[in-house]
Amino acid sequence: MTITTSRNHDGTTLRIRIDGRFDFSSHQAFREAYEGGGKTVDEYIVDMSGTTYLDSSALGMLLLLRDYAGGDQARVTLDNCNEDVRRILTISNFEQLFRVE
Repeated sequence: MTITTSRNHDGTTLRIRIDGRFDFSSHQAFREAYEGGGKTVDEYIVDMSGTTYLDSSALGMLLLLRDYAGGDQARVTLDNCNEDVRRILTISNFEQLFRVE
């Protein structure tokens, strides 16, 4: 599992890329990725193009990110989800809480 971050040119969008398994072992690295972005971030994009597995603890981590980013007003996109990841997000009704692309 690898988690990397990058920002857009003005620093207001933080992209967090998750490669490999997204499970409890990712907890600390994922939290550091979004908390390290600072409060100047207006939008978070979680790039899941390299995510091969997603479990219930990962769903909880995404909810923690949403709360950190502002709850109902948060701008969090789950991007580049493969078919398996998208199915888990759909079953969990995460499409009502996040923009899933």
